[in-house]
Amino acid sequence: MDSSYLEARNITKRFPGVVALNDVSLSVARGEIHSLCGENGAGKSTLIKILSGIYPHGTYEGTMLFQGKPFAVANVRDAEMLGISTIFQELTLFRKLSVAENLFIGNWPRSRGGVDWKEMQAETRRLLSEVGLDIDPRMPVENLGIGHQQLIEILKSIRKKSQLLILDEPTSALSEKEIETLFAILQQMKQRGVTCIYISHKLDELLRISDSITVLRDGQCIATNKASTLSQTELIYMMVGRQLKDIFPRVEQSREQPILQIENWTVFQNSARQRKLVDNACLTVYRGEILGIAGLMGAGRTELASSIFGLCEGLCNGVVKMDGRPVSFRRPAEAIRAGLAYLPEDRKRHGLVLQMNVPQNITLASLKLIFKHLVNRKREQDSASRSIERFRIKTPGLKTIVSNLSGGNQQKVVIGKWLLTKPKVLILDEVTRGVDVGAKYEIYKIINELVKQGVAVVMISSELPELIGICNRIVVMHEGKIKGELSGEDMTQEKIMACAMSRD
Repeated sequence: MDSSYLEARNITKRFPGVVALNDVSLSVARGEIHSLCGENGAGKSTLIKILSGIYPHGTYEGTMLFQGKPFAVANVRDAEMLGISTIFQELTLFRKLSVAENLFIGNWPRSRGGVDWKEMQAETRRLLSEVGLDIDPRMPVENLGIGHQQLIEILKSIRKKSQLLILDEPTSALSEKEIETLFAILQQMKQRGVTCIYISHKLDELLRISDSITVLRDGQCIATNKASTLSQTELIYMMVGRQLKDIFPRVEQSREQPILQIENWTVFQNSARQRKLVDNACLTVYRGEILGIAGLMGAGRTELASSIFGLCEGLCNGVVKMDGRPVSFRRPAEAIRAGLAYLPEDRKRHGLVLQMNVPQNITLASLKLIFKHLVNRKREQDSASRSIERFRIKTPGLKTIVSNLSGGNQQKVVIGKWLLTKPKVLILDEVTRGVDVGAKYEIYKIINELVKQGVAVVMISSELPELIGICNRIVVMHEGKIKGELSGEDMTQEKIMACAMSRD
C-alpha cells in the first residue's frame, strides 16, 4: 500500500469566532477504507469539504497531497476531475428525474446528435444489478425510498470510476438489508483499488468496515489506529476525552396514570382513503415512562406521531385523549397548547429555521413567553442562554445562525425549543440520528430528567439497542399496524424484528 495516497499536512481552517480544524494531519493508504469519527463539531465535515472542493484551496492553511501531488482544487468539479467523489448526508439527486437520468446527468451517451436513451437505460440496468436493485431505470427518483436513493448516489460514483470515494453518514437512513448491500459494494470497490473515507457515528459499523480509524476532537487529530486494535470503549474515550460509565444511562421508571390514549386511530394517505398509513392503532402512554416505537422504514411510526400532533395531510379517524379528555388537533399550535411536543425526524426541514439564529429557533414554539406587541429580545436571549447552558450547546455566540452549527448541536437546539413549551408528552422521532456518542449520552440524560419530572416520552428509533437500553416498553409497528408490545426480558432485537416483519 502507498501510505501517502492521500495526505493532509497541518491543515487549519478558521471561521468567524471558531477554529474548525487546528493543525490536522492525516494519511490515507491506497485501497483502504479509512474512517473518521468524532463528536459533532469535531471537524469531520470541514475536512471532507476541503477534500471535495467545497472549501477551495486558499481558504485554509496547510498542504494537501493526492497521489503524491499537491492538491489545490477550486471547486467540486475540480475534485471530481481528479477522481474524488463525495456522497454527503443530504442527497443531491434530482427528484423529478429518472434513475437513469440522475446517473448520467452531464455525461449523456450520444447517438446521431441526441441522447442514446436505449444505451443509457441498458447501462443503468447493469449498474443496478451490481448492487442487487431491481428498479425500472425510467422510475422518478422521488418514488424511491431514502435507502434506495442513497444507493443511487453511490452508483453515480461507481459510474464515474472514482478513485477516492468519501461517504458522510451513508447508513443513517438505511435498513439492515440496505446496509449489508452497501458494505458489499464498498468491499468490491476496495478490491478494485478504490480508496474510501467513511464517516459515521455508528461505532459498530466503523469497527466492522474500516481498515484504519482517525479520531478528531475539537478540531484536532487525536489518533489514527488500525481498526482491528480498537474497541468501542476505546473509541468513545478518544472521542469525548472521558469515560462514559454506561452508553445507555438508565433510571427507574415508575409509570403513573395514563396521559395520552389513542383508540382505533387510522390515517389515510389522502381524503379519498386510497391507502392506510396507520391502521386502527391503539396505544396508551403513561406519565413518567419512556415508550419506544420500533418498526422498519415505512411501518407508519412517523405517520402515527405526526398525525396525532396535527400534521396529517390526509384523513384521520379515531379517538385521541389527553388526560382522559377527547382532543382533536387540526394544527400543531393546538397540540402545543394541550401539552404535546413533537421533535420531527428531519430536523433541517421540519425542526429548524436554518437562517435564523439560535435564540430565535429555541423560542419559536413559545412566542407567548417573549412576545407582547413586540418581541422582547432580552427575554428571548435569556431563555436561549438557559437552554444553551442546560444542554451544553456549542455555539460561537447567541447570534450564531443555526445552519452554522454541527448536526448534534442543531439537534440540541430543537430539544431546547420543545422543552421550553413545558410538555406533558414529548414525542422524539429519531432524536439521535446523525448525533455522536457523547451528544447521545447527554440526550439520554435529558430524557431521564424529564421522566423523573413525570413527563411521558415516546421515542421512535431505528436503533434497536437504543430502544432496549432506555425504554421500559416497546411497541412494534408493521405496515401501519401495531403488531406487538414488549417489556422486560422480552425486549430483545430478535423479538422486535420478528414483530416488525410479522404479516399475521
